[in-house]
Amino acid sequence: MDDLLFVIPANSTKEDILSKLKEHPEIKFVSLVGIDLAGNDTDEKIPMQVFLEDIDKFYEGSAVQTDGSSVVLTNIATLNNAKVDMPVDSAVNWFIDYNMENFDEELEKPIGTLRIPSFLIHEDKRVDSRAVLTDTLAFVKKELLGLFAKKEVVSGLEHIKGSDVEDIIFTSATELEFWVKTPLAEADIPEMSASQVMQEQYWQRTRGAVRSALEQTILAMQAYGLEPEMGHKEVGGMKGHMDASGNMNHVCEQIEIDWKFANAVQAADNELFVRTLVKEVFRANGLEVNFKAKPMIGLAGNGEHTHIGMAAKLKSGKVINLFSPKEMTKDFMSSVGYGAIMGLLKNYEVINPFVSSTNDSLNRLKPGFEAPICIVTSLGHKPEVPSRNRTILAGLVRDIKSPMATRFELRACNPYTNTYVALAAIYSAILDGVKYSINKTTDELLDELSKEAGTVAGYLEKDRAYRSEDDVFEDYTQEERDHLFSIPPATVWENLQALKNFPEKRAVVTAGGALRDQIIDAFVSGELIRWKTEIISRIIPENRVIVSACKEIASTFVTDQDAYNWNKINGIRCYLAKDSIDEKSLFTLLIKALNENDFATASGLQIEMYDKMEELKSLYSDYKMNMI
Repeated sequence: MDDLLFVIPANSTKEDILSKLKEHPEIKFVSLVGIDLAGNDTDEKIPMQVFLEDIDKFYEGSAVQTDGSSVVLTNIATLNNAKVDMPVDSAVNWFIDYNMENFDEELEKPIGTLRIPSFLIHEDKRVDSRAVLTDTLAFVKKELLGLFAKKEVVSGLEHIKGSDVEDIIFTSATELEFWVKTPLAEADIPEMSASQVMQEQYWQRTRGAVRSALEQTILAMQAYGLEPEMGHKEVGGMKGHMDASGNMNHVCEQIEIDWKFANAVQAADNELFVRTLVKEVFRANGLEVNFKAKPMIGLAGNGEHTHIGMAAKLKSGKVINLFSPKEMTKDFMSSVGYGAIMGLLKNYEVINPFVSSTNDSLNRLKPGFEAPICIVTSLGHKPEVPSRNRTILAGLVRDIKSPMATRFELRACNPYTNTYVALAAIYSAILDGVKYSINKTTDELLDELSKEAGTVAGYLEKDRAYRSEDDVFEDYTQEERDHLFSIPPATVWENLQALKNFPEKRAVVTAGGALRDQIIDAFVSGELIRWKTEIISRIIPENRVIVSACKEIASTFVTDQDAYNWNKINGIRCYLAKDSIDEKSLFTLLIKALNENDFATASGLQIEMYDKMEELKSLYSDYKMNMI
């Protein structure tokens, strides 16, 4: 196993690639990995011999074509115009995915598939998520280099000259959280909720199959050159049980895995591959993993904090962090750093749809679970003593002794966020902020970022506050949060509407031409279809089961309190799910609105449905507790 090939490095020559593949006959298949606008990756099995014989055609995109109408390229690749070409992306690493359940008996090695990141081309235009990020970064780089060429001295970056900046490097990293359990294990929500509140799980010892799977995953990541930094238990979970054979069962706990940053496109590819790796390794150990943002209501969800950095390569070859100031104990950031966070926050309404585009993702963003709900940042109490506020949307991460580590952590992302498109929107917004900030001093920018709501500013909006060093959950009421930091969207429809309601901010993320109107409209159409379908086919049926399970309990001793509780419960049950000739239930009205594409009405009804379901569950819990 030690002589397996795990990675073909970025920018390898065709000759080197062919040579390595011929040395490793256990790699029997090729799979072109295109990323649609929902973040789904394609996977197919192309015999290796086809690739070896026609490698030039793979680079050109003519070797493989796919049915674009079958992936999320909504209103772009249609049934009567579905042809999509798939040229390979040679600028990133190519990973080999080994099937540990299928060995070549002669070679005594597992059979591998070379997964090659690829673009999707429709009518001669790149229409995929990887292309959106790649082309956006090219535009942002060009614009930033132009700014530095015109600005010799930048506040906070006095140790370099603008004319010495030769290249811009975009860095990113993600932190993967996931729930793991044994198949068919039922979650004990009250027990795990209590354990979470009492902080019994975070960084606790892993045991049994979970420990083995975690260790195997980290070792596999090392083999792939992904440089894992840590794997540990997260805040959620419960103690597993041990069967008669000494094996752990009824496992249900939360895990996080972190690894080193990379350039932004490679970071998105790495995340995609690690998710696959985690699934396969844990499955081999008899465990299921769940990457959903909120797999269990009432417990901590799965986040994927996304780290965003930016560096400059000088003509001398030296690389400097553009967010770090010359004097780390004097300033929080350089003016470029201030512009970056200001651009991100000011334009977040049109970034949020790409970060949180599903019912599941918005279920996670609720008060009380350390998930961000407000468009606000934290820098720390003073430059000389870095601190971290975990209640805000995007925080400054810095280390006085390591200027290269300065970055922002966006805490709203989840494992199914389309990182490619989200990063494209983020870096576009950063560019917008830097265009303003590069001509300001760090003191001026700190004052503007720290302004109170109602204060007129040069770039940030008058009626908003953007910085808080307080606990956003505990130190503000909901009314205060809504007033200071804006009202967060409650539904997918509300979130996607921001792309229509804020045309000036939309223009910021479309400026580069890659995340263009065609792509945004296709993304929105695809997400609305998913939103509509999930409510009708999954959420409402699941809620019907809950409503049906809330039955009147027979008892020899029923008090007036029991009768009152049941009457109230039954009233909610009927309101939610019982139709009459004259009146339709909330479920029926919601389905009707969705089927008629009356999404504004459907959005309001979805909010009401959630509120009524929570009220029903709470009332029924109290009702059962009183029925002795």
